[in-house]
Amino acid sequence: MKFFLPALVLLFALSFTSCTGDGGSDPVPNFVFILVDDLGWADLGCYGSTFHESPNIDRLAGESLRFTNAYAACPVCSPTRTSIMTGKYPARTGVTDWIKGRQNYNAGLPNDKLLSKEFEFEMKLEEVTIAEALKQAGYKTFFAGKWHMGEDSIYWPEHQGFDINKGGWSVGSPRGGYFSPYTNPRLESGPEGENLTDRLTDESIRFLEEKGEEPFLLYLSFYTVHTPLQARPELVEKYKNKIESEGLDPVAMETTNREWIKYAPARGRFVERTQQGHPVYAAMIETLDNNVGRLMDKLKELELEENTIVFFMSDNGGLSTAEGSPTSNLPLRGGKGWMYEGGIREPMFIKWPGSPSQGKLTDAPVTSTDFYPTILEMAGLDLIPEQHKDGISLAPLFGGASLPDDRPIFWHYPHYGNQGGKPGAAVRLGDYKLIEFFDPGLVELYKLDEDMGESNNLADSMPEKTEELLELLHSWQKEIGAKGMDPNPDWDPDYLRANYIQ
Repeated sequence: MKFFLPALVLLFALSFTSCTGDGGSDPVPNFVFILVDDLGWADLGCYGSTFHESPNIDRLAGESLRFTNAYAACPVCSPTRTSIMTGKYPARTGVTDWIKGRQNYNAGLPNDKLLSKEFEFEMKLEEVTIAEALKQAGYKTFFAGKWHMGEDSIYWPEHQGFDINKGGWSVGSPRGGYFSPYTNPRLESGPEGENLTDRLTDESIRFLEEKGEEPFLLYLSFYTVHTPLQARPELVEKYKNKIESEGLDPVAMETTNREWIKYAPARGRFVERTQQGHPVYAAMIETLDNNVGRLMDKLKELELEENTIVFFMSDNGGLSTAEGSPTSNLPLRGGKGWMYEGGIREPMFIKWPGSPSQGKLTDAPVTSTDFYPTILEMAGLDLIPEQHKDGISLAPLFGGASLPDDRPIFWHYPHYGNQGGKPGAAVRLGDYKLIEFFDPGLVELYKLDEDMGESNNLADSMPEKTEELLELLHSWQKEIGAKGMDPNPDWDPDYLRANYIQ
């Protein structure tokens, strides 16, 4: 059995590109990659949401291999997006925070004990992206939506391996909002009132209809559900009525009774949502769901469905502690900007038509650096470790095999988040996860299979395991040259107590 399962995966992969009986060849697989912005682990029906409605996405997940322990490489967007494109951890590419980051406008306040070092404001052109790798192999490549991996236009999708770019540029949120007219140099405005999520799907469908005979990579990177929170009035009204009909109490869905809020700067800014029930956010998820359904229907209509592998992922955890706190990630702790599970564990599934994996679950810990080698192997291309140093191929999972048990997953986030999260680093090995917070300088250890909500810190009761993982984390940081933080000369230890403690 040890040797049979990997062989089964290889046989399946080869059959996807094998010669047919009439001497011809089956086409190599196409790829559709759907990346959602700020979608929380618990935001979809297939991951447990009872308020949000996502029937099309749930159906797609049911036809896929669905992951319960999938991670973004960072609790904020730009680093994770770069990790997908390069197969490398943020600490290796140097893109360790969203571009340009909080340090660009309010770092060094008296409440910050530490200062972030400078980080990269773009994914370097020297990186060979997954789009470039596929393009070199004869793929037509298309990008639509949020990019946020470079300030200057020379770093935008059309210079990073994509033949077509619809809407990808420097910013991380939709300037001008979700309704036309847009303020986007890579997307012409449509009719007044056109919805951006609809438009990006329209552009993707147009690409499918006009693409020609080449195999393709369609990378649909929705701006949804990032702020600003906007949706069609009739959908918002639907969810307002749902709140009323289900007898939900909007006031009871939020709390400020958290120790971290009491000690947070800018009193009144942070509110943690403990129950899903934000009508605008729910309407945005329904809009997202409708468009995923439209795209899947078009694949079927064009007879592309059986030869197209579909990926679905979010770039970081749901926004649960700030900026309107529109969702709850419970039972996970924290959210976007946090090193806890709510900030980095994501909804993720992959549909590989005809594989034995369809409709199954896996609890294998995986991360966003793994997409690059996985896609290469699925396409029948050689793996090139220099290009995707921190990823491993997930292809064995599709035949029922396992990934190595001793494979650690790392995070390094030397920044203060906008959402209340503290700078730190983390490692997961097996069921254990260790977090080292640089400020205030403490270590936490959790056994996630028994405590996914990270409520029971085992660091003191399991000193040997804590030391093992801390040493592993430090060795990795040293190996890849992870940047640390500097002391803030203006830090005032009494500043918070004098100004913000409730």
